[in-house]
Amino acid sequence: MIYVVEDDNAIRDLVVYTLKASGFEACGFESEKDFYASMKRELPELVILDVMLPGEDGLSILSKLRNNSESAHIPVIMATAKGSEYDKIIALDSGADDYLVKPFGMMEMISRIKAVLRRSGNSKRIVLRFENILLDEGKHCVTVDSNQVSLTLKEYELLKLLMENPGRVFTRDTILSTVWGMDFIGETRTVDVHIGTLRTKLENAGELIQTVRGVGYKLEKNNVQ
Repeated sequence: MIYVVEDDNAIRDLVVYTLKASGFEACGFESEKDFYASMKRELPELVILDVMLPGEDGLSILSKLRNNSESAHIPVIMATAKGSEYDKIIALDSGADDYLVKPFGMMEMISRIKAVLRRSGNSKRIVLRFENILLDEGKHCVTVDSNQVSLTLKEYELLKLLMENPGRVFTRDTILSTVWGMDFIGETRTVDVHIGTLRTKLENAGELIQTVRGVGYKLEKNNVQ
């Protein structure tokens, strides 16, 4: 679970939406009061914390998190419109694990979150979700509608690549170099075969893997008019 403390409704909703679309569990908070209340119920894996809040500011909240033995280990990424080097130093010296300057890109945010989780040792807890497909990296398993799906290593890595980048179109050559490795000697037909078996094993969820004619493949929900 990732907590997002941000008073701007539009930014908070976009961040939470992007996190969920990228396979994370996420919850947003407009004020420190709701955030503290939720912390008592469940500790998150990571916190995205805005510096400029209408009540208690983010640096004060960060200080409380670091001075509490139960929350001191939780990674925190600060987010603010302040972009000077001094502001970054203050946040990092106060115990932040990373820093995002508004306006920041959503893909940059996801990359930074994954990097921080890897450094903190929490990456094994990442669970990717897309529609009714769930990929648990810690357990190295895939389920569709809670039913476990048996995949080969390459099928698993192929699905993981698509689930980490929903909506992005991957060419066959890109998939080959990413999943099979740069030194792989083979034809792009290999990708087509694995996509076919992966779709079959995912059953009804297999239709989420869409063919982009003349280009490659992407993971996206079908828009039924």
